[in-house]
Amino acid sequence: MTRIDFYVLDENCSLTREQFVCRLVEKAYHKSHQICLQTQGQGQAQYMDDLMWTYRQGGFLPHTQLQANTEADKLTPVQISHGEDRCPHDDVLINLATDVPLFFSRFHRVAEIIPGDASLRAQARERFRFYRDRGYTLHTHQITER
Repeated sequence: MTRIDFYVLDENCSLTREQFVCRLVEKAYHKSHQICLQTQGQGQAQYMDDLMWTYRQGGFLPHTQLQANTEADKLTPVQISHGEDRCPHDDVLINLATDVPLFFSRFHRVAEIIPGDASLRAQARERFRFYRDRGYTLHTHQITER
């Protein structure tokens, strides 16, 4: 069964949601995981693409925005997507979309990143209930970094 992790950023956390995602992606990448980053849309996908080049000086996260299941898509460990299921692997899914991706259950792990923003927290509570009501064991991590 898919493991679901909720990372809840404290209101006073110095990291933005997107910066935290980059750190989580980096950690998973260094543990040899393949990561699919599901975004809300093309604008957020482009923002995350740009951020992964610049979020940390000296850092590098090999990534691509998924296009048409090209060979490069399959070989790149971090893939950024939106909308339909285009990820060529089933390892780790990081969800930045406001809804639960319909294809989440094929992944071994799903990470939900919850910022301090009240409206985004309300949407996250809905996703939490969705997973819980379907019998998934949920793990919550409080992030308080300053």
